[in-house]
This record gives sequence, structure tokens and C-alpha cells, in this order.
Amino acid sequence: MILPLNTDLEKEELIEMMGIHLQNQHSISPLTGRIWATLIIEGKDSGLTFDYLVEKLQVSKSSVSASLNLLTKKDKIYYSTIAGDRKKYFKAYPFSERFVRFLKNMEFEKTLLDKIILYKNKEEKTTENTCSLQNIKAYKEHLDEIEQLTRKMLEKLKRTEEKNLINNN
Repeated sequence: MILPLNTDLEKEELIEMMGIHLQNQHSISPLTGRIWATLIIEGKDSGLTFDYLVEKLQVSKSSVSASLNLLTKKDKIYYSTIAGDRKKYFKAYPFSERFVRFLKNMEFEKTLLDKIILYKNKEEKTTENTCSLQNIKAYKEHLDEIEQLTRKMLEKLKRTEEKNLINNN
């Protein structure tokens, strides 16, 4: 079965949809979400330039600059340069990197939950405290399951990214 080629309209709808998702998920501006989505969807091995983003999104240089600085500061994107070329080429971090960070946040949250559980165990045993403790323990079990699944998926992502690196070199 031959699938039709992607259209520019499809790509723009996908960038807009993903931009809204990123905006909501990460509490960033609509433009910052669109820039990040553009880097994910259109991103090439070499990256996208500042000028390309300004032209594509039809927004001011200062707005693009502020968004790129924020995304870089939050470790959502990075840039590289090419010897003899003064331009920066912006890229979104690979999916595997996003999940490595996700796991780090989850580990911190689980440590925090362990401390809360210890604290709650010392509290007076009331119906409310017992219920709260049970809910916290259930949530921690849920995080343990998510962590296991995420680690499996991360291994697959890294293998795929490594294969792509080898095939592109």
C-alpha cells in the first residue's frame, strides 16, 4: 500500500497541534510551543536556523530569540555550529533524552514519597490519615510500574537512535 505524500497543510496542522500540547504540558507560550514543535517535526540532522524560524513563523526576531533562549535554558533544545559558518543550528533533544529527564524527576518524586510515608507512619492513626497513607502508597506503586515501563521503552529508543546514527554515518 502506497501512502500519499505528506502535504504542507498536514505538516502545519501537526506542528500546531504539537505546539499546543507542548504549551500546555510545559507552561510555555504558544510561540515557544510552535518553535519547539517545528524543531521536532521539521528538524533535520543539521538543525534549523534562527532565520528559518523567523521566516517560517512570520514573527519578530526578538520573539524567536526569547523563545529559543527559554527552550535552551530549560534543556529542551540545543544548538550546534559549523566551522566557518556563524549561524547556530537549533535541534530538539532526541526522545530518549526527554525520558531520561522524566525518570530523574520520577526518582526524586519517589524519594519524596518515601519520606512522606515515613512521616505519615508516625502520625496519629485516624481514618483520614490511614486513607491518605494508603493513597500515597498506591501512587508510589503506580510510579514503580511506570518507571519499569519507561526504562524498557527508553532502551528501545536508544537502540533505534544508535542504529540511525550508524546508518547516517
